[in-house]
Amino acid sequence: MTTTPTDRKYAASHEWLATDGKVGITDHAQEQLGDVVYVELPEVGREVTAGEAVAVVESVKTASDIYAPASGKIVAVNDELSGSPEKVNESPYEGGWLFQIEVTEEGELLDAAGYEAQAH
Repeated sequence: MTTTPTDRKYAASHEWLATDGKVGITDHAQEQLGDVVYVELPEVGREVTAGEAVAVVESVKTASDIYAPASGKIVAVNDELSGSPEKVNESPYEGGWLFQIEVTEEGELLDAAGYEAQAH
């Protein structure tokens, strides 16, 4: 079983939100997807609403929408993923982050224990 970091919050749809506004997918989600081969990131400056589909992660198995775990403005994207999408698999909680949001309002988020309870 994987360890879910306790320093961030989680959406039931398998995204995490760090205190600095970075967003990524959970280890559980990347395991379900398999090898990530492409990541479509949102545009910097875009205003998003919690629960809105804002990015796409494609794997050898499928393509999955990534939802904003909070409302706010996209202030950065992880450009490294365009050349190295496998970072999502290798380091889902660090180097594999997808985008950063300036949070105006959090969505319905879980702590690590709550996420683990519903994810497994």
